Amino acid sequence: MPQEGIEYYYYDQLGSYYSDQPNIPSLLDTDRFVEEVEQVRIALGLGADNFYILGHSWGGILGIEYALKYQHNLKGLIISNMMASIPAYNEYATNVIMPNLNQEALAKIKAYEAAEDYTNEEYQALLLNHHYVKHVLRMPPEKWPDPVNRSFKHLNPEVYIPMQGPSELGASGLLVEWDRTADLKDIKVPTLVIGAEYDTMDPKHMEWMSNEFPKGQYLYSPNGSHWAIFDDQKIYMQGVISFLKETGAD
Repeated sequence: MPQEGIEYYYYDQLGSYYSDQPNIPSLLDTDRFVEEVEQVRIALGLGADNFYILGHSWGGILGIEYALKYQHNLKGLIISNMMASIPAYNEYATNVIMPNLNQEALAKIKAYEAAEDYTNEEYQALLLNHHYVKHVLRMPPEKWPDPVNRSFKHLNPEVYIPMQGPSELGASGLLVEWDRTADLKDIKVPTLVIGAEYDTMDPKHMEWMSNEFPKGQYLYSPNGSHWAIFDDQKIYMQGVISFLKETGAD
């Protein structure tokens, strides 16, 4: 966002694309990911006068965890399209998302998942056409932006699946019990929570989160999904920029 005078860094975590690919089991620990963020901050020479974290989805989990340990190094925090509880996310997926999918397609998806046939082309097509285009990115797949396509192309299943689980209709991996709802009140830095109407995550839960933070704000994306940064971009980016400029003037 050079025209806004905002400098940002997008880094590949260890095990991801351009970064080193060390022994995978050593990566699968949230505390280790937090320390990786801290090492990036130190290397860039950033601190409490100019350092924000924008964490999207899994990055929202990481942002919360980082703030709970290192908020003294933060100017502010942005949690994009992520709930504060994986059990609550799974409940929302079961009670709201899945009942509104095409039930014939859902039955086929579940059958493939029961057989652990996650690489099957029909399974992936069913997810794309009945779930992703409604709740992940509300665009025809042929119009998906390059950053999204690159993310899918370079996703590392040896990290993603153990952490998240193989199914895109809920979490079942190492994060399945993750829940920080009781700890949000301890994050004192200005915090923006972004939720979207068609997200895989519950927008009402994310609005509730914003009220738990002592200095919380909520940005609602009425036309967005999980990647509201792309399918409701104007509202998303204007909200993020306004938050950065408002809190940067402290």
